[in-house]
Amino acid sequence: MITYDRLFIGGSWVEPSDTRLLDIASPHDRSVVGRAAQARPADIDRALAVARASFEADGWRLAPPAERIEVLRRFNALREENAEGIAHLISLENGSAGWFTRAGQPGLTRQANACLKAAEEFGWEETLVPSDPASPVRSVVRREAIGVVAAVIPWNSPFSSATSKIIPALVAGNSVVLKVSPENSLSMGFLAELLDRVGLPEGVISVLPADRETSEYLVSHKEVDKIAFTGSTRAGRRIASIAGEQLKRVSLELGGKSAAIILPDADIEKAVAGVKFGSLLNNGESCIAQTRILAPRGRYEEVVAALKELVDSLKVGDPRDPDTFIGPMIRPDQQERVRDYIRLGIEEGARLVVGGPRIPEGLEKGNYVTPTVFADVDNSMRIAQEEIFGPVLVVIAYDDEDDAVRIANDSEYGLSGGVWSSDEEHALAVARRVRTGTVTVNGASVGFDGPFGGFKASGIGREYGAVGLGAYTEYKTITV
Repeated sequence: MITYDRLFIGGSWVEPSDTRLLDIASPHDRSVVGRAAQARPADIDRALAVARASFEADGWRLAPPAERIEVLRRFNALREENAEGIAHLISLENGSAGWFTRAGQPGLTRQANACLKAAEEFGWEETLVPSDPASPVRSVVRREAIGVVAAVIPWNSPFSSATSKIIPALVAGNSVVLKVSPENSLSMGFLAELLDRVGLPEGVISVLPADRETSEYLVSHKEVDKIAFTGSTRAGRRIASIAGEQLKRVSLELGGKSAAIILPDADIEKAVAGVKFGSLLNNGESCIAQTRILAPRGRYEEVVAALKELVDSLKVGDPRDPDTFIGPMIRPDQQERVRDYIRLGIEEGARLVVGGPRIPEGLEKGNYVTPTVFADVDNSMRIAQEEIFGPVLVVIAYDDEDDAVRIANDSEYGLSGGVWSSDEEHALAVARRVRTGTVTVNGASVGFDGPFGGFKASGIGREYGAVGLGAYTEYKTITV
């Protein structure tokens, strides 16, 4: 049994204002695997007070960038040393299959290194060449920390979401309160242990698991200068309204309903093999999952048959089993939400190719759903328009390339997407027409040097690399 009975506030483990501990249930069999303290508004007040004090003390924010970079490099190295334990904790509390949590660890390293490399090359202070040679002044442009950052992350990929926020925010010189989901109290408690060991100044970082009401208290607090949020579009709209009322800086990475366009010349076998990872990663509980599969009418049934064979072959079960590809949903309510969408697809008239609303045999004690593929789906159906956040794929036929692009763009979301073709340059041309923040060609992984974020209802702002780092800074111009 893992227990965190204290909260990590400003670099110290302190007694929580509410000493009751939350039971952390295994998604696999709903047994209690840990207990953890949860933050309340009084704890938020305390964390923000020490964060403000640390920022105003001028130490961390005015330290040379190279010093801040070095501290975060130590953190990244420490996390690498503990990669196996981190993967285990995430599988334990999230139900994410072990292959996914282990495979994600090198990605965390690349993610952090991309930000730190950008920080080394960043224009922290530059003197501009006057446009008018006769100008009597010179302009010094600085990029400075914003202040106190409230970073709010979801449960589905906690270390990745935390890395994308705390590393650029801290490297830029901000103080950070990281609000994590109650479900992730164990892995994020371990994250706090790692941060406790790297030598950050007092007050600079807090890690607080808390419920939705406490999260709203945090983002509404007068001591917060910037909100960095990853989560649902619905919650993002609420946060954006709060930020607008209070003129806080805000960045939002929200939901998606991404399309994978399989062009007529694509190798179907390779495309469907790519769908296995691009569409069903993390049990389908991923904002970037490409869950709308767009197939040419001339090869439609070939694609449907290949997807059926793929999904039939996937082992569903205990995330600790190395053969498991799809584990349970994180909570019983999420399990029922996904099953309700599967029932809805049947009611809407889609053809059930494989799967269905039944719970997999022998897994009734956990939060399991049966991976499902629907064919004969019209893009106007709710199962094609709404984010299900589970292992449910819909296959949509298109007439020609223009029709494929139209369908891909016919969504309130615009986070991710993919194009498959035997002609890479042609695929690239099609990718340029898809209105999403990220498009992969022939199953390429998402990179960390370029900006990541969404169009439309998928968010505001960008993460990763130099662009993501810049989101945690303010411009200052000094004229001399």
